[in-house]
Amino acid sequence: MLQLSAAQRKLLKSLAHDLKPVVMIGSAGLTEAVLREVARSLDAHELIKIRVLNDDRAERASHLHAICEALGAAPVQHIGKLLLIYRPAEPPRIQLP
Repeated sequence: MLQLSAAQRKLLKSLAHDLKPVVMIGSAGLTEAVLREVARSLDAHELIKIRVLNDDRAERASHLHAICEALGAAPVQHIGKLLLIYRPAEPPRIQLP
């Protein structure tokens, strides 16, 4: 899992403010199809929002951790039912401090 500094997370949060969720995790949970879609979205955008349609905070946090572990991404923020995830492209389009 990729680690970010506080300054890097702050920059990514500000960039993500106007983003809309591109992936939704529904009642079936974190499936292989969802992971593939998250990977595809990260390849295209580097920084994405994911909406989790679940009321269990612990389960949402475990989804965030599992996604980041499986895809080599960094968790930026978990606020409510939204997860914010970053994975740099090759070459990176977002310049981190």
